[in-house]
Amino acid sequence: MTVAPNSSQKTAPQVHVFADKAALVAAAAVQVIELIRDAIATRERCTLALSGGSTPKPLYQAIAQADLPWDKIYVYWGDERYVPATHADSNAKMASEAWLNHVDIPPENIFVVPTDTDSPETTAERYQQSLADSFQAASESEIPQFDIILLGMGDDGHTASLFPHTLALNEFDRWVTVGNKDGQPRITFTSPLINQGRYVLFLVAGANKQTALSQVFAPAADSATYPARLIAPAGKLTWLMDADASQGLPTTVERTVH
Repeated sequence: MTVAPNSSQKTAPQVHVFADKAALVAAAAVQVIELIRDAIATRERCTLALSGGSTPKPLYQAIAQADLPWDKIYVYWGDERYVPATHADSNAKMASEAWLNHVDIPPENIFVVPTDTDSPETTAERYQQSLADSFQAASESEIPQFDIILLGMGDDGHTASLFPHTLALNEFDRWVTVGNKDGQPRITFTSPLINQGRYVLFLVAGANKQTALSQVFAPAADSATYPARLIAPAGKLTWLMDADASQGLPTTVERTVH
């Protein structure tokens, strides 16, 4: 499904704090599985954009153990390194080994970022076209609406491959663009595409995230320096974090402690 960009009032994020990373991941697994089932019950399919990094790996392993109608689940990536799909740093490789290789999901339901191209720009263009075909979008103004978008956040405040003070932060016309991490190209969803999601879920763990969280949740701060501030979806926004990370939250931020 595609929709026009939503400019209505954004809902306040829900913040849930867990004792440690293991408890965070366990709760995330329950929530994601429930969201998948709800999407399928409502729309007869679920479109899910995955994140990379170390935190979601045990989440993917937990989802692999669930009893789900795999043929109704469509998997994408919110960002990817510009490396072959067989490379150790590939987000697709990690998710495949942790989850997708262990379930009966049809290959045509898995939309890997095509990094076997002559340039990152070509890859970004091809992935956007893949999204347009999958969501049957007639034009770039019909932004795909994912049922679930999973995100992490780095200690520098980046999310997906939207890094501080990079050109990708200023891309509002395209859905997919080229990010940059210390000179290494990445392929990433843009903030308008993420913000069209029905349910955006951050997983954040570790004391090293405290400074970034203090700025992401501050009443006023620079989104170019802390790009996770750009994420304000038209749908629901939930942050799941461990106790160590949560110590960076301003005291005014409402949270549920588990």
